Amino acid sequence: MAETSSPLFAQYEREYATKSTEASRKIQSLGPLRGDQRQKRVKEAEADLLEAEHILQRLDIEARSLPPVTSRALLQKLKDYKADIAKLRSDAKTAGTSSAESRAELGLGNEYFQTSAGQRDRLLTATDRLGKTSDRIQAGRQQLLETEAVGAAVLQQLAGQRTAIQRSRDSAASMGRAVAEADAATRRLAKPWWQPWG
Repeated sequence: MAETSSPLFAQYEREYATKSTEASRKIQSLGPLRGDQRQKRVKEAEADLLEAEHILQRLDIEARSLPPVTSRALLQKLKDYKADIAKLRSDAKTAGTSSAESRAELGLGNEYFQTSAGQRDRLLTATDRLGKTSDRIQAGRQQLLETEAVGAAVLQQLAGQRTAIQRSRDSAASMGRAVAEADAATRRLAKPWWQPWG
């Protein structure tokens, strides 16, 4: 950053550096990504590049408002920045094309998977699928454990209810016997005194 630049130019330059670096990192991280994840990351990088271009426009306006000697040096620097952004945008566009389109552009066609890059691509895809399968198995195992815990709790409740029902039956039987005995005693007391008890 030139010492002769204005404080506002320096601020814009820092903002540009941050945004262009973020875009570059996102583009470089596209390697292992596939499908929707890849497209989402490309869109994020393109959004960063668009914001960086807007910052460059503000830098251009600020540079032109400075004295000619300073302005010339800053405009040259801006030219380099614009070239960097154009390169990043080209990289993002290439990364956004499908794998098949990229292979066709390189003239590899079906021979792509015979190359080391193709084998690496296939290995990454297989590893990604294996990871997703493992996650699904783990989720299924967790769900099975939760279902088993619920089943055990239900069985425990049923056992408690069975015990309560058995106690109720025992109590009812005891009450039935007590009522029968009381009824028999009442009948005996109701007989005249001269009739034998039986």
